[in-house]
Amino acid sequence: MRNATDYTDLVEKILKAAAREADEAEVFLSLSDHVSLELRRSEVGEAEKAVSWGLAIRTIKDGHIGASMTTSPTRWEDCLRAALASGRLADPQDWGGLPDPVSFPRDIDVYDPSLVTDADTATDIITTLLAAAEGGEAETAGGGVSLGKGSSLIANTNGVFYTREATSASVSLEAINGTSTGYEFDRTAHLKDLKTDWVAEEAMFLADYWAGAGDIESCTADVVLTPTALSSLVGAILLPALSGRNVHAGRSFLADKKGVPCMDPSFVLYDDPYDGMGATRFDADGVATRRLDFICRGTVQSFAYDLRTAYRYGETSTGSAVRSGAGGAPEIGVHCLKLDARRENVRHEKAVCAHGLIGAHTANTITGDFSVELSNAAWVEEGVYGAPIRSAMLSGNLFSMLEDIAGAGEERREIGRMTLPEVRFKNLHIIGK
Repeated sequence: MRNATDYTDLVEKILKAAAREADEAEVFLSLSDHVSLELRRSEVGEAEKAVSWGLAIRTIKDGHIGASMTTSPTRWEDCLRAALASGRLADPQDWGGLPDPVSFPRDIDVYDPSLVTDADTATDIITTLLAAAEGGEAETAGGGVSLGKGSSLIANTNGVFYTREATSASVSLEAINGTSTGYEFDRTAHLKDLKTDWVAEEAMFLADYWAGAGDIESCTADVVLTPTALSSLVGAILLPALSGRNVHAGRSFLADKKGVPCMDPSFVLYDDPYDGMGATRFDADGVATRRLDFICRGTVQSFAYDLRTAYRYGETSTGSAVRSGAGGAPEIGVHCLKLDARRENVRHEKAVCAHGLIGAHTANTITGDFSVELSNAAWVEEGVYGAPIRSAMLSGNLFSMLEDIAGAGEERREIGRMTLPEVRFKNLHIIGK
């Protein structure tokens, strides 16, 4: 795969042409090379290879912002014309300028030069996965492996020219035992860190243990949410509440709570853009990233802003712009979100522990109210699993739950762009049979 820097001449040509017709211009270039292999039950399917190339151009003239993208290097002139044309149709907004270049204080570690995106490597991982899944009663229902390399750059007419290389390796397995299922996954930037055996063993354990699940009476109990379960509520409710756009639009529960203690005094939430799979020295606007403390000791400290939102509301960008690829415009997000709270043995006293939640996307993102189905839930006590629960609903309000946390576990797990512990919440309403 070619590197983004191989297109330096093209990028400079685009910026030079754009500068003749716009006040400012920005180019974002993204290249990726992926191979994936899917399991069909316990049979290995065919490997799929995908190579992508994408170019996005953004122009600014008199506060009119235009954007366009192309997947062909030879179409850059058409792409530039489309960006300029869309800008002429856009409503003007307050604009303080694209960023100037800066020096970065630290490097990031999200690239594995030994990772090769080929079918043989993927097949070796699948073979190891299937071997580790043998021995239980459950059967393999599906899964897969994906290996990827990516290279990107962002450059603008103010002199910014930043590049980023990243690799990823992921593996997943779904197991089934009667009507009981288990699913586990892992994703890492470095191939040597991929926990293939653990993924297989956990998926088989979940399917086998919950094959004997029974009903639960409706009750009020402490609930331990593992990182996979907690991530769905954090992503659906808490992250939208920290967006500067939602804050100024009146769509955030936390809008009037900056500087106000409103959560457990031990609760900490911050974005560390130098530590995690999403690590980057610059955001999707070309703004240098930095640690952003959202909540410290239970008090809201900051909200997240990209350039466009910051200029619109008289704020300063927090380096929080992200993209979903060359075709996606910059939007507010996080890079490597970290959550922490008072460290406790959260499974010592009796509680319901849930590995997953179904339906978190239906939560009310403004009020924090939710009603979800528990997945792979069981009673735990003194660190040991007790009776597995076949089916139950959990309802509550995430902001109320965060006011008084019973504790957070010692271990942390990276889920997407979040690194989370398991957290114990007090006296939640569980709806059983």
